[in-house]
Amino acid sequence: MRKWAIISLAVTALLLSACGRQPSAGTATTADGPYRYQGETADGLYDGYGVLTYKDSTVYSGQWRKGKRHGYGTTTDRHGRTVTALWRCDSIVTGEISYPDGTYRGELDSCFAPDGHGIYRGRDGSYYDGAWRRGVRNGFGCGIEADGKMKVGEWKDGKYRGERMTYTDERIYGIDISRYQHGKGRKKYAINWDRLRITHLGSISRKKVSGKVDYPVSFVYIKSTEGISVRNPYYLSDYRQARRHGIPCGAYHFFSPTSPAAKQAYYFLRNSRFAKGDFPPVLDVEPTPSQIKKMGGAAAMFGRIRTWLDIVEKRTGVRPILYVSQQFVNKYLPSAPDITSKYLIWIARYGEYKPEVRLVFWQLCPDGRVNGIRGDVDINVFNGYHDRFELFLNNERIK
Repeated sequence: MRKWAIISLAVTALLLSACGRQPSAGTATTADGPYRYQGETADGLYDGYGVLTYKDSTVYSGQWRKGKRHGYGTTTDRHGRTVTALWRCDSIVTGEISYPDGTYRGELDSCFAPDGHGIYRGRDGSYYDGAWRRGVRNGFGCGIEADGKMKVGEWKDGKYRGERMTYTDERIYGIDISRYQHGKGRKKYAINWDRLRITHLGSISRKKVSGKVDYPVSFVYIKSTEGISVRNPYYLSDYRQARRHGIPCGAYHFFSPTSPAAKQAYYFLRNSRFAKGDFPPVLDVEPTPSQIKKMGGAAAMFGRIRTWLDIVEKRTGVRPILYVSQQFVNKYLPSAPDITSKYLIWIARYGEYKPEVRLVFWQLCPDGRVNGIRGDVDINVFNGYHDRFELFLNNERIK
């Protein structure tokens, strides 16, 4: 590996003093130990086109002005890769580097690493146009993967984080509730359905909000059952109140890793309501790694999930939605591509980035505030604006 990457002006001056002053204009060949310059000069300085070498290796070949690299030229980075760049007063402006898997063109730092704005074209057809820092993607960018999947949003340390969201009153917000919104222990609270209004998006994670948080509740999901023996005692009354107040609603079932999937599906169907205009039913899957292991692994777990989804779809006439966490998406969902392609996903992801799955809703926070409900409330947002929400209402609800 070469020990040099850039020959500074100080080195250039040292070479000139050792070699003596050159003619005011013309070409010259100078040498000082292992360094050698061959090219045009003016007033004793490298000026015009010239090549500077170290022993038998080229340090820089290209344009010079008053002893500094200025204009287009070629050099190598510390890994021996060729860098073709535009220079200004010995500082690199933009350049192009060829890597084994693709080519980068854009701004570079002093070590020839991508830094600033640049475009990368992979030999596999991938593409990225956006911000870089210290050689990796950092900041906003637009990319296309080799499989054609588009990614538009924020990168951090080379990893795609997602679309950074700004929450405004133009988005569609909803809530999901269970018996916990009616109190704990002996303290019981009623929901005032006439006053429902989202007033806070939670403090558990960072969010960018534009304007005042004062949003209508555009949909509500109500927990109905869990496993094969647990029912939400408030489900039916909340369901009736939501429909009475014209709020689109749906039921969800909390999946048990210890009960047969078919029995769970029939238990959910017996204890829930599915009227015309209701949202698709939801299966809430939140097993721990140890529970998945006891089920026989991810393959066995997805077999049970498919059983529940199939039974409920046949009975209700609509495809259910799968609710999972971001960790579940990252670790387990890639092994079930049929589920990700067939079913819409509702994901719990608290933060400033939109999840990157075939998404219908995502849960923004578990600690939101809603007028008319005492205590914390899960706040959710629909993936889209009013036009897409209307399509969802027309196409995905129970007929």
